Amino acid sequence: MIDLMLLISSFFAIAMIAAALVAIRVKQISIAMLAAGLVSLLASVMFLFFAAPDVAMTEAAIGSGLTTFLFFFVLGRVRGDQRD
Repeated sequence: MIDLMLLISSFFAIAMIAAALVAIRVKQISIAMLAAGLVSLLASVMFLFFAAPDVAMTEAAIGSGLTTFLFFFVLGRVRGDQRD
């Protein structure tokens, strides 16, 4: 019988790889940024699952939240400059 912890960690690892491939392969930059944020979010859930809540909170706040926000902020500024 497959261990539950191995099954759940394998699911999150496969989901992270799939989201990373989406971030690499997609043509729209906004979808790529969301997929990169999803990788960080899944990593934070995986850290939480492995009983590392401090690392999970840091990854969720910085990796998933702040980085994704900064990507969209910069994208908006760059596209705003191109319209002028």
